[in-house]
Amino acid sequence: MRRRMSPLAVTALVAGGVLLGTGAAPAGAAVQPAMAGAGKVIRCDIPEMRQQAAALGSKAARLDRLGERAAAKRARARADAVERKVHACVEADRNA
Repeated sequence: MRRRMSPLAVTALVAGGVLLGTGAAPAGAAVQPAMAGAGKVIRCDIPEMRQQAAALGSKAARLDRLGERAAAKRARARADAVERKVHACVEADRNA
């Protein structure tokens, strides 16, 4: 049996995420806006994203040493995805 969420619950979750995502950045954080299509602005916290990618990379290495090859591959893929997002943010900021 599949569990489904009501459209109202999904709308509330999305709206909550939008409200939380548009909050002001903490002082001293290097948050750079990157332009997206259709006039949307995406906020990129590059140092935090790089730290997250490094943590995922070290997690992948640890999992690899433990013999968990599939989990290590997933962690590496997530680290690569975060690095691609960082690169996209930097490029978007450079071209803006």
